[in-house]
Amino acid sequence: MVLTESTMSALGTSAPDFALPEPASNREWTLADFGAEALVVVFTCNHCPYAQAVEERVIALARGFAGRADFVAISANDVEDFPDDAPAKMAQRAREKQYPFPYLYDESQAIARAYGAACTPDFFLYDADRKLAYRGRLDDNWQEPERVEREELRDAIEALLASEPVAEPQLPALGCNIKWRA
Repeated sequence: MVLTESTMSALGTSAPDFALPEPASNREWTLADFGAEALVVVFTCNHCPYAQAVEERVIALARGFAGRADFVAISANDVEDFPDDAPAKMAQRAREKQYPFPYLYDESQAIARAYGAACTPDFFLYDADRKLAYRGRLDDNWQEPERVEREELRDAIEALLASEPVAEPQLPALGCNIKWRA
């Protein structure tokens, strides 16, 4: 496991379009399927301890913003080397954890590259025009939820929904590097 920081994409960048399958439902999702005023795109996976450590917080955040902000999770890891991230295992995890958002599979890794995703978890918040408003970490303590003092992603979503500026500086997420195919 290599600790990797997210790349800090330029704010205002347009969300790349995608058409990706959701293994749990066999449905294909596109960017246009998400109509809420805010959209959170989370690059994640099953096997990474950093992603696992924040998973329940992401689920709770998505439930808390239901109807006001859409969430979508995307896994782009190479499943030959990391079989725990295979589509069948993704579907199983989404059902077991009762994800309130689609969990999509980026087999080609083209979407992860288009977004500039570098690690799992990696968070991108887009406004109603699908311009990047926030990129970075979920909060200030991935290991110990009870010691979180700043919930940066939550604060960014709330600011965006209130038509207020999203606070700076925005700090990179930390996680396992995306497992790119050779």
